[in-house]
Amino acid sequence: MEGQTLAGALGSNEAFAGFSRLRISMVLSDPRQDDNPIIYVNDAFERMTGYSASEVIGRNCRFLQGEKTDKRDVDRIRHAIATQSEVSVDILNYRANGTPFTNRLIVAPIAGDDGEALFFLGVQKELTEQDRGTDNRITADRLSVVQGFVHRDLAMILSSLREPDKNVELPTLRELEALPRRLETLQLVYEEMRLTGGIDGLGKVDLGTVIARVSSAIAHYEGRAGVRFTQTVERAEITLDRATRLALIVSETLHNAFNHAFSLQDEGRIELRVTNLSGGGVRILISDDGEGMPADMAWPNDKFAGGRLVRGLLNGLDATLNVVRGAAGTVVLLDVPVDFEA
Repeated sequence: MEGQTLAGALGSNEAFAGFSRLRISMVLSDPRQDDNPIIYVNDAFERMTGYSASEVIGRNCRFLQGEKTDKRDVDRIRHAIATQSEVSVDILNYRANGTPFTNRLIVAPIAGDDGEALFFLGVQKELTEQDRGTDNRITADRLSVVQGFVHRDLAMILSSLREPDKNVELPTLRELEALPRRLETLQLVYEEMRLTGGIDGLGKVDLGTVIARVSSAIAHYEGRAGVRFTQTVERAEITLDRATRLALIVSETLHNAFNHAFSLQDEGRIELRVTNLSGGGVRILISDDGEGMPADMAWPNDKFAGGRLVRGLLNGLDATLNVVRGAAGTVVLLDVPVDFEA
C-alpha cells in the first residue's frame, strides 16, 4: 500500500459499502522469531476458527491447514513470507473441530525503519455460500479495502509501541489488547466517511458524529456502575486525516479516564464536549472528577505506548493541548484549527 492514494485504496462504492459489515479476522505474526509464530489474534479469528488465543499464540499459522488444503496455495503464502511481499489467496482451512472452510486471506508485511518486516499482518474472511453467489471480485475488493486501511494505520499504531530509548520492538500483551479498540475507532471514522459519500478520501466527515460514536462505544465497553458519562457534541466538518487523528486521541483519553480516574472511588463523572470556536476551529474537552493525575506526571507520557501514540497523532494537527489538574480530577483541553480547504 506504500505510495498508494487513499482513493486507490478505497476502490469502488461497492467495496467501501461493505467495510463496516464484514467480520474480519486479524492475525499478527513475528518473522524475527523462529518459525514466524503468531503473537496476536482478535476475537473474530477465535469465532471463525474455533481456536482460542491461548491455543494459537506462539504457533505458526500452518495448523489451520489440513488434508485437502491445496499445496500450491501454501507455497504462494510461503513465498510471500520469504520475500516479504504481499499475497492474496483463497485457501481451504480447518476449524478446531475439524470442519473445513474456504478462507480469503491477505498477508502483508509491516516494515520497520530499516525496511525489514517487523510483523506480518493477516486479514481473513470466511467465504460463505452467499459470497459464492455474488461476484467474488467484490468480496476481494472489500477485503482489500480493509487490508489497506489496517496496514497503513496499524503501522502507525505499532510504531508507538516501541520505546524510543530502548531496543524494545515487541508489543506487550496489554498493548496488543488495545488494538481492537483502536481499530474499531478507525472503522467508525471510515464508516462515517462512507455515509457522507466522501469515498475519494478528499471529502469531509462530521467530527461530532464520529467522536460521539467512538465515545459511546468506549463508555459501553469500559464504563462501570457508579461512573456517569455525558457528552455534548456540535457538528464540525473536517478532513478524514484530521478526523482519524482526533478520534484516536479521544479514544486514548477516554480510555485513560475510565480505567484510571476512579480506581479509589465508587462514583464519578466523565464529560466530553466538542464545540466550534467562534474564531474558527474546534475545541475538544474531556474532564473527570476522579483522583487526578500525580503532580509529577506529564501527559501525554512517552513512557507509555498510548502517550507516544497521542504525541504522534498531534504532529501535523497544529493543535494546542492543555492538561489541567483541577480541585478534583483532570481536564484535557484540545483546540484544533480547522482548515476547511485542506
